[in-house]
Amino acid sequence: MSREPSISEDSASLRRGNFTYFPVVPGRLEFSIGLRRAILEQRPRLVAVELPGSLEDTYLQALARLPEMSVILYPDPQDEERGVYVPVEPCDPFTEAVRTGLEVDAEVIFIEPDSGDRPHLPDVYPDPYSIKHIGMEKYIEAYRVYPQERNDEIAAHAAGMAWKLQGADPLAQVFVVVSLNLLDPLLDAMEAPQEPPSRRKPPEIRLLNPHPDCLAEITLEYPYLQHRYEKFRLEMMPDELIDRPKVQFDLLRESEKEYVKNTGDKIEYWQRRMLARFTRNLASISGDLVAGVFDLAVAARSVVDDNYAYEVWQMANRYPSQKPVSELLETVNLSGDEIWFNTRKIRLRRRLPRPKQRMLPRHLTERKKEKFEGEWARQTDGTAICSYPPEDLLIEDYGRFLKKKAKSVLSSERSRTEPFTTSILDGIDLRETIRNWHENKIYVKQLDRIAGEVGATVVIFDEDHDDRYPYLTTWLGEHQNESDMAFYSTPPFDHLVGPGIGRAEYGGFLMTLPPRRMIDVWSDADYDFAQTKPERLLLAGLDYSTQRYVVYVAAKPPRSVFRSIAGHLNRRIVYIPIGALNPAKMKKIRVVHVLDSYERRDGAKEFIW
Repeated sequence: MSREPSISEDSASLRRGNFTYFPVVPGRLEFSIGLRRAILEQRPRLVAVELPGSLEDTYLQALARLPEMSVILYPDPQDEERGVYVPVEPCDPFTEAVRTGLEVDAEVIFIEPDSGDRPHLPDVYPDPYSIKHIGMEKYIEAYRVYPQERNDEIAAHAAGMAWKLQGADPLAQVFVVVSLNLLDPLLDAMEAPQEPPSRRKPPEIRLLNPHPDCLAEITLEYPYLQHRYEKFRLEMMPDELIDRPKVQFDLLRESEKEYVKNTGDKIEYWQRRMLARFTRNLASISGDLVAGVFDLAVAARSVVDDNYAYEVWQMANRYPSQKPVSELLETVNLSGDEIWFNTRKIRLRRRLPRPKQRMLPRHLTERKKEKFEGEWARQTDGTAICSYPPEDLLIEDYGRFLKKKAKSVLSSERSRTEPFTTSILDGIDLRETIRNWHENKIYVKQLDRIAGEVGATVVIFDEDHDDRYPYLTTWLGEHQNESDMAFYSTPPFDHLVGPGIGRAEYGGFLMTLPPRRMIDVWSDADYDFAQTKPERLLLAGLDYSTQRYVVYVAAKPPRSVFRSIAGHLNRRIVYIPIGALNPAKMKKIRVVHVLDSYERRDGAKEFIW
């Protein structure tokens, strides 16, 4: 069960006299939630926030614009030719402290001194999502176990904040919101009277309206999550509305809808599972529990394609409250490099069929179209079918690749590693050598040859639980190098691309050599044991394979009973996860064109793309 992110009032380290200290990680959602609840519960007379006093008027103007975000710009104290940008976003705990403080009619004071720039402290924190499970007290306690190094700059900055707090109303309950990495220096500074810090000339401050397109680059929490938080704080909905994994799931699901609408492609469930594992691993590499928006985009591009990654980024950047033009403020389109140091970048190349918006090269023949609706349907005979030879060559070549990969998988299963003595055998095993580097030994590997060859190949793109692929066909190879093939697909003649030329999408197919042996798989009573179309293809593959090994490519392995069936037939199933194969290549071979006669082949190249 999750725990409420709150701080106990009895914690001696965080409540001292009339001062209650609430340490936060800047910009993070979980602290804003706990902070709002604490202020609404305690209703202090005074809320002190770690913000520069010189920004107070401008900051309050930015808060008045919320939920529309703003950016504060002022000269860099170290280099006046450079600017410092401060995004004012709803999920920032300091923003929430001021908003909720004003909501409960508390006096709000900005306690950061104007004597100079804020000390550059390490801002590496444990993932705040852990608060959901361990509570805020343990999170703060774990952070404070290993205190940061102090210096004179930090001490002077903490003393300036302490001076401001010591001058507050001594009878008022003061709620102090401070960064977690400055909590202990501030507590120590409060133990002794402080002198007023030196003051500098207030900088020239401007308030800007960030363009909606740049929000995901300049905010700490991505805009889609911030929009959820705004709904939460206004309506005080259940925490599930802003639970990070739940929000990410919704973001990916809505991105998928846009992806399907814009490209016509479908994301399979195995890709969703791989996205979950991929994002988990990326988060683990970064030392986090939940992936950020950059990791989501990287995973989307790696598992699906650039188009889906673009939709994920655009959905993460969606923030309906932001307007591209402001009547009172200048609108700026900022980049992440202008706000943050050491930004990460990803290049997305969208590939969308938009021929009307492309400049066509000269002398390029345009794709032929119907002169009137239904012209090609009238020319379709429907008495016979055949394949398109260039696609036959492509899929046969890929079938040979799968057979080689299956043999590689079998060989890897039978490989063994041993320390180098007199022969390097089949090569050095770098992984085992590095793993046992402390032994000062080199490990080599030996790959045993497999007995037998790979025969039939079964590839399953979709198990078709929704009956999306009703077209069931078995056709025979036309020469000795062309496989017999059984497949299920979308109805090809529902999507005509030329006279008598239909375009379909495979749900799954079976290929086997030598040709001209296969009878109709879909009406063969021997395979009625199968519960699904993929199982029927696998049974036929085991039956027709003239070699010992049968390749089965799918999102998940077949039921265990098929291992027994294969054993009785002296066959063995070699399972290859479809996610381990090149998605671009799989998308290419998934398209099939069906011609209604052999005569169509001569002119088919003018219509097939």
